[in-house]
Amino acid sequence: MKTADAAEARSGHPPNHLMIAAAFAAIYIIWGSTYLAIKYAIETVPPFFMTAVRFAIAGGALYLWSVIRAPRAEPNPVARPSARLVWRDAFVVGGLLILGGTALVGWAELVVPSGITSLILASNPLWMALCEGIMARRAPSRRVVAGLLVGLGGLAILVGPTLLAPGQSASLLGVGALLLASLAWTVGALYSRRAALPSSPARATGIQMMAGGTLSLVVGVLIGEHRQLSLAAITPTSLLAIGYLIVFGALIGFSAYLWLMRVSTPSRVATHAYVNPVVAVLLGWTILGETVTVWTALAMVVIVAAVVLIVSAPAGSAGTERSVAKSGRRFGMRRRLAERAA
Repeated sequence: MKTADAAEARSGHPPNHLMIAAAFAAIYIIWGSTYLAIKYAIETVPPFFMTAVRFAIAGGALYLWSVIRAPRAEPNPVARPSARLVWRDAFVVGGLLILGGTALVGWAELVVPSGITSLILASNPLWMALCEGIMARRAPSRRVVAGLLVGLGGLAILVGPTLLAPGQSASLLGVGALLLASLAWTVGALYSRRAALPSSPARATGIQMMAGGTLSLVVGVLIGEHRQLSLAAITPTSLLAIGYLIVFGALIGFSAYLWLMRVSTPSRVATHAYVNPVVAVLLGWTILGETVTVWTALAMVVIVAAVVLIVSAPAGSAGTERSVAKSGRRFGMRRRLAERAA
């Protein structure tokens, strides 16, 4: 598993702090704007097909770039995982992060406003804390438990009016899809830290994108999106939004996220949930005219407070991260031994 310490030990120097800061800025600001871009993109392009195109193009570009830039001979070829393991893990990570964590979000935005979508997905650190605790086999600290309870309260404030309103089953289905997407994203992010990867970071990200895009295309066909798609009906606005999602959301934002998951810790990377909802709600309000009610503002404050409680938990979080790191190293060692034996 690639953490900052592990990367420093292998390369002899720590990751570039300027690159880390730029990567965090990308997932903070750019990802906050992608909810609005998705809303425009799915106006004329079905969500699973849109996700498939978005990540197939971005992944293909990264893969081609890695092939062009590949050195003639890579060091220590014995230590590299096999192609079978690499593609297997690429489909696992791509299925969780792209199909479950991204395409499902686009589908949910058909019935849920973009600002509300970002607030619900701010529950990602809640799932992260739970999953890290399960992986480390350690009970969460009191601050983490308090954060989980506060976060659930914030979600209740957010979706409460929907529960009380008649005829809102579609919105509730969208909220449930977003919570499932947040869980899938969390599991995929944690799995990506221990996934079998090629030596090139660009190639690793590219094949995960292509795998996730392929799965999104398959699901889109299965649910009949090919019958809804009309090339003549696609508007320039949707095309521009898809272009923005390819360049900024995928090539820059998604690549930055996967890189940070290899050189930083899950709890630190999950802090993008601080900023994303604020950016998304403000953009939805100013551009799309989405309503920002008192309940929405209150839910935003409560959810962000829950995230602050969880991520700022001192000893518990650090201990959990060390335990997860140890379990990841043991997992990777067992897999390498099994591969050599095969």
